[in-house]
Amino acid sequence: MTMNFFRGVMGGQPAGPQPTGAETIHKLCDRVASSTLLEDRRDAVRALKSLSKKYRLEVGTQAMDHLVHILQTDRSDSEILGYALDTLYNIICNDEEEEQDESEDMAAAPPLSGKHKNVPVSDENAQKQEEDLGVLFTDKFLGDSENVTLLLTLLEEFDFHVRWPGVKLLTALLKNQCNQVQGVILVSPMGVSRLMDLLADSREVIRNDGLLLLQQLTKGNAAIQKIVAFENAFERLLDIITEEGSSDGGIVVEDCLLLLVNLLKNNSSNQNFFKEGSYIQRMKPWFEVGDDNSGWSAQKVTNLHLMLQLVRVMVSPVNSPGATSSCQKSMYQCGLLQQLCTILMATGVPADILTETINTVSEVIRGSQINQDYFASVNAPSNPPRPAIVVLLMSMVNERQPFVLRCAVLYCFQCFLYKNQKGQGEIVATLLPSTIDANSISAGQLLCGGLFSADSLSNWCAAVALAHALQDNLTQKEQLLRVQLATSLGKPPVSLLQQCTNILSQGDKIDRRAKSEKGSKVQTRVGLLMLLCTWISNCPIAVTHFLHNQENVPFLTGQISENLGEDERLVQGLCALLLGICIYYNDNSLENYTKEKLKQLIEKRIGKENFVEKLGFVTKHELYSRAAQKPQPVFPSPEQMLFDHEFTKLVKELEGVITKAVHKTSEEEKKEEEVKKTLEQHDSIVIQYKDLIRDQDTQIQELREQVSTLSLNSEQMHNQIIQQQSQIQQHKDQYNILKLKLGKDSQGLSSSQGLSSSQGEGAHVNGLHSEELSQLREEVEELRRQHTLQHTQLSDKDSLINTLIGRLSR
Repeated sequence: MTMNFFRGVMGGQPAGPQPTGAETIHKLCDRVASSTLLEDRRDAVRALKSLSKKYRLEVGTQAMDHLVHILQTDRSDSEILGYALDTLYNIICNDEEEEQDESEDMAAAPPLSGKHKNVPVSDENAQKQEEDLGVLFTDKFLGDSENVTLLLTLLEEFDFHVRWPGVKLLTALLKNQCNQVQGVILVSPMGVSRLMDLLADSREVIRNDGLLLLQQLTKGNAAIQKIVAFENAFERLLDIITEEGSSDGGIVVEDCLLLLVNLLKNNSSNQNFFKEGSYIQRMKPWFEVGDDNSGWSAQKVTNLHLMLQLVRVMVSPVNSPGATSSCQKSMYQCGLLQQLCTILMATGVPADILTETINTVSEVIRGSQINQDYFASVNAPSNPPRPAIVVLLMSMVNERQPFVLRCAVLYCFQCFLYKNQKGQGEIVATLLPSTIDANSISAGQLLCGGLFSADSLSNWCAAVALAHALQDNLTQKEQLLRVQLATSLGKPPVSLLQQCTNILSQGDKIDRRAKSEKGSKVQTRVGLLMLLCTWISNCPIAVTHFLHNQENVPFLTGQISENLGEDERLVQGLCALLLGICIYYNDNSLENYTKEKLKQLIEKRIGKENFVEKLGFVTKHELYSRAAQKPQPVFPSPEQMLFDHEFTKLVKELEGVITKAVHKTSEEEKKEEEVKKTLEQHDSIVIQYKDLIRDQDTQIQELREQVSTLSLNSEQMHNQIIQQQSQIQQHKDQYNILKLKLGKDSQGLSSSQGLSSSQGEGAHVNGLHSEELSQLREEVEELRRQHTLQHTQLSDKDSLINTLIGRLSR
């Protein structure tokens, strides 16, 4: 029947010149537009679908409007809708995907004389043309935003032949014009909710392609990411990961993890929602590994890599400190950190997973005291057991280990020491004479060994690691001055500080030690200079120790004043920085190397302007800005491993103040010292006034409490006086009544000339009333005395309150 349809389209001519693709597509489009029979339209759309890949340009140009019209008008027929959606997908999608089984369609399609596939075009140009066509037709489809709304409506259809091609088409549109499609979906009522329903579809192919759609939808759009998260995405995705076998699962697990990374990366709201929803706890089972870790599939490695990346997203140094700290705490409490440390010490784990696990542990412990303390307690399963830190450092200073692994160990060590003064003290203590154990290998011994080995990369890593043990810790900078090294038999030991400067100054020995290219020598010297700058900065005692060696200052001035090549410029800049630190943090305790004498030396041997120019070489170096971006040491190659992130902060802090210090004259120095002393005096006076004000505040508070208590007492006494006045008035009234009553009784008795018995009764009554009257008079007098006394007390308290108020007002 389809063949008959094609023959009808082609005019039924079996012989003669074959029509071009454009002509055939034009006739098919006419049939789609004009046919009244649904069956005819369906066959025409099916034919367009079969030609849409080979004749993408012609179908896209001529048929798109007709296909959109089909989607609008033929909603009752799922078959024609499916063909139309597939055709639109073929002309919009740029991916090279396997052809579907369309043998019947292609057999039905007549032989056409196409021109596009016969033109010899390079693969790169062909790919470019394909991408341009995809964007062109995407723009045409998005010319009416209602087309996207229509597509969202079609996705509500449960029919497989409509829903699946609809998902693929919307994914292709997002790939080509992500922002525009995101904008339409965002304002479409229930737009995101409709797409989230795809994850609940029982047909795996639709659910899995729904994951790919949501990956594209959530790219770089925080608003959509939040909506997806609040549509219960975390719960659904974690359920799918569990159902599919976690790290042992297939590519569906990978797609779920990619979507989770999209939702959480750089999105603080979703990160908080993920933590508050207790989803961090559900990540712990992902990292359970057995004793035998050999033979992992490539998919398992990919899955675990993404799982580790997801943990790092939650504790990334770029997140807010509060959020990171909260997630670190949760990861410790639920045992996730402990599980990661188990992988760290397990055998047979693939190298790239081990490296990423080290990086992950690094960020889980970074700046978290409780996590750092736990990490310090982890031991490797060796006999005898060794601390994990020691085992990792052994890898870092081993030149046979992969470069990325050594970088990861360095990062882990840096994160362990970050804001961890306790840990810094423990590391430095392993170098001190009183704590060295000859029977075991310590972190300090490994760092010293790496610092002076023949491998320049070990030199650099050990120098940076040791610098982190001193970062912002004056106590450990002073403690490290005590470290003595035995250089060779028969010679006295030298301090660690002196040995570092000896290696720096003996360039010829470095040249002999550096067996590879010149860059190795530079790497060693840069590492040592960074260590020395970190060590003596903000530590006048260390500056004095450094200057005490008579060879150090001439070496630095000689290095700075020379006209060396491009490779040596960085070393010159760091030498200038080190000499500048010797000036800025100089306490003038050495007569030959006071601030003023060092500045005179610079002016005489180097020149101030030349010195400042050389100092500027550090921040102008191309690798400086890269290292300043993030804490993790990531380098394309070992040769580019020159700057440490924390050191870039130190340079930024000191460059300006050193420049000012060098340019200051002795008069300016004196004035500054005077100003400094004056400010110190002012500070002392201010502190005294603050103490005085604090004491007065305390006194005022006490007086206020006294006033409050006295006011309360006064009010109570006022109330008592009012009550007593009321009682007095009552007694007065009773007294007057009795007095009046007695007067009447007396008149009655005097006028009566009755019997003597009546006189006797009158006398008895009179005597009774006289007693009551005396008693009442006594009570009244007592009340009056109490009233007078309380009135006097009240006056005294009012006077005291007024006095206190007067003192407070002063």
